[in-house]
Amino acid sequence: MSFLARVSYTANGNTNTFSFSFPYILTSHVKAYVDGVEDTSITFPTASSVQLSSTPANGAVVLIQRITPSDARLVDFQDGSVLTSSDLDQSADQNFFLSQETSDNVQSKLGLNASDRFDALNKRIINLANPVDNQDAVTKHYLENTWLSSSDKANITTLAGISNLGTLANNETNINTVATNISSVNTVATNITKVVAVADDLAEAVSEVVTVADDLNEATSEIDVVANNITNVNAVGNNITNVNSVATNSTNINLVAGSITNVNNVGGSIANVNTVSSNLASVNNFGEKYKISASAPSSPTEGMLWYDTQNDIMKVYSGSAFANAGSSVNGTSGRFKYIATANQTTFTGASHSDTGSAVLTYDSGFIDIFKNGVHLDPSDYTATDGSTIVLDVGCSVNDEIYVLTFGTFNVASISANSITSDVLATARGGTGLGSIGTAGQVLKVNSSANALEYGNASSAEVYGFETYYNGSTLVKTVTVQSVGGSNKYFIDGVQQDTLELYEGNTYVFNHPSAHPFRFSTDSGNSNAYTTGVTVNSSTQVTIVVATGAPTLYYYCSSHSGMGGQANTPVPAVNNLRIITTNQGVDNISSSQYASFDDVMFSASGFVFSISNGELIATI
Repeated sequence: MSFLARVSYTANGNTNTFSFSFPYILTSHVKAYVDGVEDTSITFPTASSVQLSSTPANGAVVLIQRITPSDARLVDFQDGSVLTSSDLDQSADQNFFLSQETSDNVQSKLGLNASDRFDALNKRIINLANPVDNQDAVTKHYLENTWLSSSDKANITTLAGISNLGTLANNETNINTVATNISSVNTVATNITKVVAVADDLAEAVSEVVTVADDLNEATSEIDVVANNITNVNAVGNNITNVNSVATNSTNINLVAGSITNVNNVGGSIANVNTVSSNLASVNNFGEKYKISASAPSSPTEGMLWYDTQNDIMKVYSGSAFANAGSSVNGTSGRFKYIATANQTTFTGASHSDTGSAVLTYDSGFIDIFKNGVHLDPSDYTATDGSTIVLDVGCSVNDEIYVLTFGTFNVASISANSITSDVLATARGGTGLGSIGTAGQVLKVNSSANALEYGNASSAEVYGFETYYNGSTLVKTVTVQSVGGSNKYFIDGVQQDTLELYEGNTYVFNHPSAHPFRFSTDSGNSNAYTTGVTVNSSTQVTIVVATGAPTLYYYCSSHSGMGGQANTPVPAVNNLRIITTNQGVDNISSSQYASFDDVMFSASGFVFSISNGELIATI
């Protein structure tokens, strides 16, 4: 059927926007229902589509319907007022739309068709009471749970499962014959396995039953020969398992016979074979713990040893990854340089020629990585397997990744109590000093750069400066006055003022209830703008101007020609945010560092403020 003021859809689970073609007076007259429940938070991306507050599930029924108010007139003509075509059209549209909606309601109701029968229009009839009189309609629930007993339903289910029920009915005579001879049928059923075996044999091209019968008719019967040697037959029968085992393994028996020399060798060393057998668990454990391959073994266990033939390195599984069993660095350190491609995160194998094309290898935990000269925190990468590093964030083209690795080794334990005289020189890893400095001092290189000395500490600090706009909330008073016979908006007393709504600010518009204040993206007000817009009540609307908001137009959603333009400029910054490393306690990431408007490296202790637009630093 065709409706004038409603349209329905079956949701696909992927979209929450649905179009319609019927006209309306106000968007509040357009309603949306999902499986019969109204969605009261719909928006209008266009004048002929609605967007639900959430995406309906696949198969849900979505109804878009116009419901024009019938309890009050939208236009009330007054004596002496200006009679406009828009008011006349709106009054006529209200009556016309109500008649269309009445027609839709009549079409959607259960009624008599041309054959004088009630037509449910291929729809479900719900909320039906239980029947009372003989000709009352019956519901599915009443039929299944009241009228039919449990045994009735069981019998119906049994009959429904019989595919040849019609064939049985056509063979009633035969069925009665079987019933009359049921004793014989039961005897056959008791021995059915034997009956089937005989029937199957008789159906074969060469029947054993026929063969036996033929043999018994011969002058010299093989069956008689077997009967005369029944003792031997029984002996074979009693050992049939072994006979079958030999027959089944004839191939293996022939194979052993062909390698009898090796079998004899094993027999001659059976003591060693027995020793291995007695310690088979240890042998298997060694096989499971030690692997040789070019790629990492699958499903490793903690402590497994793997000789990596690709890199000629012995590795051990730590429980989460394979690591080098010994130091993979030849000497005290290794250097590896790589030039990154776009979005590259993984670095392995031969390095840049600047570092001799050396193949990357390292001991887990003994590695430093630099990106374009900036040291990366260990949380910014993964380096556990001894031959590959993976960055958390992809590189840009030609980023330089420099890897510094350190050799590990063990030294003999020497008790500090054994060093009882002299001062350990800096060349031997000491300080060259025989005493401790005063509290708060640090150890530093002297001005001649040839010895260590104690001096006062000065903490290095990074100060990052970010300027930003701190938005505010402004309240606008909207009134309505008649100008030349037409109503116009006055914003804070100015007729159709061109507004400057700055990004980041919040604006509250208080307006008359008869003239709803709304926003659109075009001067014709056909595309409602709802981003950041909240209708607080019938007399108040709030907009939080979003970043990148387009030029807007304000208008009355009930009457045309009342509004004006609202520009959305980007405001100048009016505040300063300062971020520091807090004397090394905090970290500043590379992305955060790149967002700073300015950076200063200095000693800690500075306090910054802004006075008359100037940055003031005190310490």
